[in-house]
Amino acid sequence: MIEVHSKESEMLQLLEKLVNIDSGSNNKAGVDKVGEIVGQKFKELGFKVNVVPNIEVGNHLVIQHPDASHIDILIVAHMDTVFEDGTAKVRPFSIDQEKGRAYGPGVIDMKASLVSVLYALQALKDEGDAAYQNVRIVLNSDEEIGSRSSRGLIEEQARGISYALIMEPARKDGSLVTERRGSGRYKIEVQGLAAHSGIEPEKGRSAIEELAHKIVKLHELNDHEHGISVNVGIIEGGNAVNTISSSAIGHVDVRVATPEQASEMEHKIEEVCASTDVRGTKIEVTGDISRPPMLKNEKIAHLFQIVQEVGRELGMAIKDTKTGGGSDASFTAAMGIPTIDGLGPIGGGAHSEDEYLEIASLTERTRLLSKIIQRLHVYK
Repeated sequence: MIEVHSKESEMLQLLEKLVNIDSGSNNKAGVDKVGEIVGQKFKELGFKVNVVPNIEVGNHLVIQHPDASHIDILIVAHMDTVFEDGTAKVRPFSIDQEKGRAYGPGVIDMKASLVSVLYALQALKDEGDAAYQNVRIVLNSDEEIGSRSSRGLIEEQARGISYALIMEPARKDGSLVTERRGSGRYKIEVQGLAAHSGIEPEKGRSAIEELAHKIVKLHELNDHEHGISVNVGIIEGGNAVNTISSSAIGHVDVRVATPEQASEMEHKIEEVCASTDVRGTKIEVTGDISRPPMLKNEKIAHLFQIVQEVGRELGMAIKDTKTGGGSDASFTAAMGIPTIDGLGPIGGGAHSEDEYLEIASLTERTRLLSKIIQRLHVYK
C-alpha cells in the first residue's frame, strides 16, 4: 500500500520554504529560486531537470526520468503566484492547528501542488513501482499571467501523451475540474487631444470619453446565461482633472464557454473598436482569446471515471465540476488529450490574504495522485 501520511511533516517543511519565497509572475528571481529548490528535489529522485530559460519571466522546467520506458502521462504545475514582492515577509507561512489549515501567499495556488507531485512520485519509487519514471512534468513560470511564454512548451511536451494531469488546487468541496471556460485579455488604447478644460475645452478630444463609449458597448456583449462574460476591469487615463485627456487605456477580461463563442467574441470586439464615437480620437486594440475552452468530452469523461474508481479504492468519493477560471488544462484538452484538472490538494481563498490549504488533504490528495499515476501506467 502506498504510504504518504508519514511524510506530512517534511512535506509541510518544504511547503513552508516555498511559500516564504516571493514568486509573483514578474519576480523572475523568486520564481527561479522556487524552481531551483523543487528541481533539486526531483534530481534527488533520479530525474533529469531541463531548464528552459526566459529573460523576462522565470525559467520553465521540463522534468523526465532518464530510465523512462514509455512516457504517457504529462503533469503540469506552475511556480508563479499573483502576489506582490514583500508579501511573504508580511504574511509568511503559518499553521492554525485548531482549524487544520496552513496559510501563506501561494500556499494552495499552487505551491502545495509542487510538493504533492514530488511526494507522489517518491511514494511510487519507495514502493518499487516503475510508474514513477514514466511521467513528464512541466513546471511553468507564467500561468497566472496567461502562460504566454509557456503555452508552446506545454503543447510541445504534450505531443504523443495519453493523459494530462493538471495540478491546480481541488475546489473547496474536493471536486476535480473537468470543464473550464476559455479566456482572453485585451488592451484598448485610445489617443485623443489634450486641452485645458476651462480655457479651450472645444479644442480637446477626450480619450477618456471615447473609452467610456467602448466600455458600455463591450459590457453589452455579456451573455451570462450562455457563458459569455466581458469585463473592463482596469482603466487608465488623464493626468489632471482640468485637462481633456489625451490618452486612456482599458484592460478587458473575456470568458467564453465554447470555441464558437471564442471566434464570435474576437470578431465582435474588433467590430466595437473598428470606429470611434468621439471625433478626432484614435483607437488600437491588442490581445486575443489565449486559452481555449476545456469541454468535458467523452475522453475526459472516461478519464474521470478512472479517477473515480481509484478514489473509491482509497475511500474517497470524487466529484467533478466546471469553472469559469482559466488554467493550462485548456491547452492539453484542446489538443484532444484526456485531461483532468484540480488534482492538487484542497483549499480556498486563492489570490487573497485568506488563502489556505486544508492540511489533511496534502497527504490524501498526494496519495490519490500517486495511485492515479499507477493506474494510468497500467492502462498504457
